[in-house]
Amino acid sequence: MKLMPVLRLVRIEHSLMLIVAVVAAELLAAAIPPVPVLILSIVTPIFVGASAFSINDYFDIDADKKNKKRRPLVSGELSRRDAIYITAAFIAIGVGAAVLINIYCAAIAAGFALLSVLYSYKLKTIPLVGNAYVALSMAIPFLFGSYAVASFPNLPIVGVFFLIFVAGLAREIDGTVRDYSGDISARKAKTLPVIMGKRPAASLALAFYVIAVAISMYMFAYTSPFRGNAAYLIPISIAGSMLIYSGAIFARMKKRFYSAARNMSLAGMAIALIFILVSALVYIRIPF
Repeated sequence: MKLMPVLRLVRIEHSLMLIVAVVAAELLAAAIPPVPVLILSIVTPIFVGASAFSINDYFDIDADKKNKKRRPLVSGELSRRDAIYITAAFIAIGVGAAVLINIYCAAIAAGFALLSVLYSYKLKTIPLVGNAYVALSMAIPFLFGSYAVASFPNLPIVGVFFLIFVAGLAREIDGTVRDYSGDISARKAKTLPVIMGKRPAASLALAFYVIAVAISMYMFAYTSPFRGNAAYLIPISIAGSMLIYSGAIFARMKKRFYSAARNMSLAGMAIALIFILVSALVYIRIPF
């Protein structure tokens, strides 16, 4: 197997975002783990997260033939058998690394790996449940990172968890709006846009983006180390604006801009994750 198609199959850029989330959680828990634990806590999200995308493309190949014709399985660069081998190997590596950290991390990694298979096989077709799973996959690294260094998550981590979950839920609903035609014809999926209509679903996603921004502002006002921190407020405001603008494009049914809007929302979430990490390291006070 060639490396580049494998990296595209597992969407390696998402795994890099998971690393940022785990490290940010460890810093927010006010604990830097020993180097071996730090390495293991990074290995797990890379491989478990990557395995989720691999198995998803395995089950979604028919829909991808309509929606995403450049995906490695659709183009023939990799076979469906390759996807199974990659999924199994990556789950083994990711869960194995988590086992070496502690029982809590092992349970999170194994549970998420199982959930990722169930999602790709069946849960994806259940309205909102499938979207919630993907949103959880974006937020769960914060709990994983917290449990790698502490016995329970603190208030800042809980706040960030819900912020990322709600924003991720919005992004995934917009994804089902974009993939509406392929989901109906290939998977007969009863996604949220199929049940309630594309515009109402996109409007709901926009409302979730607004809620996520409200959570981020609450954290700025009340939750240390974000409270009164310019290193958090300025970039998180930019990220929030990007997410809301992306959601507005979908809500207004601007189909020709869907791909650009999805990329914008991904960039917005990446900015949020990076500066949540920065905020755990840098404090620039805003008097108020």
